[in-house]
Amino acid sequence: MKKLSTAVMLLVATLLFLQSSSPLSAAPIDSSWIVSNYHALANRIIQFARKDSAAYNRLASLCDTFGPRLCGTQNLEQAIDWILSTMKLDGLESVHGEMVMVPHWVRGRESIEMLEPRKRKLPMLGLGGSVGTPPEGITGEVLVVKSFDELVQRASEARGKIVLFNVPYTTYGATVQYRARGAIEAARAGAKASLIRSVTPFSLQTPHTGAMQYDEKVPKIPHAAITVEDAEMMQRMQDRGQRIVVHLQMEAHTLPDVPSRNIVAELTGREKPDEIVVLGGHIDSWDVGEGAIDDAGGCIAAWEAVRLLKQLGLKPRRTIRVVLWTNEENGISGAKEYAETHRNEIHNHILAIETDAGVFKPNGFGFTGSDSAFPIIRAIGKLLEPIAADTITKGGGGADISPLMKEGIPGMGLNVNGTRYFWYHHSDADTVEKLNPDEMNQCVAALAVMAYIVADLPERLPAHFSPALPSH
Repeated sequence: MKKLSTAVMLLVATLLFLQSSSPLSAAPIDSSWIVSNYHALANRIIQFARKDSAAYNRLASLCDTFGPRLCGTQNLEQAIDWILSTMKLDGLESVHGEMVMVPHWVRGRESIEMLEPRKRKLPMLGLGGSVGTPPEGITGEVLVVKSFDELVQRASEARGKIVLFNVPYTTYGATVQYRARGAIEAARAGAKASLIRSVTPFSLQTPHTGAMQYDEKVPKIPHAAITVEDAEMMQRMQDRGQRIVVHLQMEAHTLPDVPSRNIVAELTGREKPDEIVVLGGHIDSWDVGEGAIDDAGGCIAAWEAVRLLKQLGLKPRRTIRVVLWTNEENGISGAKEYAETHRNEIHNHILAIETDAGVFKPNGFGFTGSDSAFPIIRAIGKLLEPIAADTITKGGGGADISPLMKEGIPGMGLNVNGTRYFWYHHSDADTVEKLNPDEMNQCVAALAVMAYIVADLPERLPAHFSPALPSH
């Protein structure tokens, strides 16, 4: 072999140096490298995301045109049709729906009226999955309790009555158990129906619905929510020794499962298209309000994040896939079916990002993943300082990405100012004008920056633990 000339040796040395300093290097990703290399691009994305009200206007079009989107309704399926056709007009790739069988609960007509100590029609909402009353309704005396423990202590008084759980809101996780399990515990005590104080910290005579559960070991009794104000009124009446009687009528019933769809669209990666960053929200909602906050806003923000990357001509190394899941509210069938449909590529999911807390002012992300991945996410978060969305905390995810996270895929949730979220959650007050166009734009920007950079990094994000390989 002939000796290399000095010029050739210099050329080889130069190429080796460039390769070692290139983003394509397999060396561990340095946080300062992320900040310096993506700073200008992140600012460009943020500025572009805030230039108009396109995201908010699209949200308003969806919600005003199709309204609430409970599984089993034409509203949901027509909204899905519109989204799919609009995504294709946007030029997104691989736009399609993936079939999912979903529950079909029907509210029907419903009412509750207080008969004693005075007559008053009460605002109410049946809870999702509840059985109905007999056609003539149920009339009964009300027993008000403040906890499951108090119900146990007063079980002898509950038999044959309608139990009202008047439990003040502390946290959603602590208080929602009365919505979920209230009918079970009331039936166990012999009650013929159960009511809850709506799960909300603030009320203007607005009832809030949501999913509930039954236990096959106890009778299924009707279960409904009344307002904070009326629950407190009945508490005061009972404390005075007054007798409270109400008449409850509910036509609620459950029909056989019906088909719906997850919505999928992509921005295909330029180098590693088989590796995927997923972001999205859930397109179904309860059958009240417009489902704007929970979770059409999250869906539109994820969709808009991918759309603006395409508009900017940005094509990351890996594929960014937006998924709008169906049936989060009463079953998460969409999330489970997505994981099963994509079983053979789960090991190639790099990160899953969910936004399901409203598109209020973003402050950062919560991250669940490996210790080695956290500094990388935190470095990307620094690029969101211009919109004060740079706080990265440990622990994050969401219901729809939970099946992926169980397989070891890192998960994230967009964190926002949630002060008012549960004011409107699952109620007729969940409407578009509660949201602010620029705050929504900032959510779009945060999602776009995070998804793009993770998808574009030279090496894939370290997994939470070794992802499950596809079964054969």
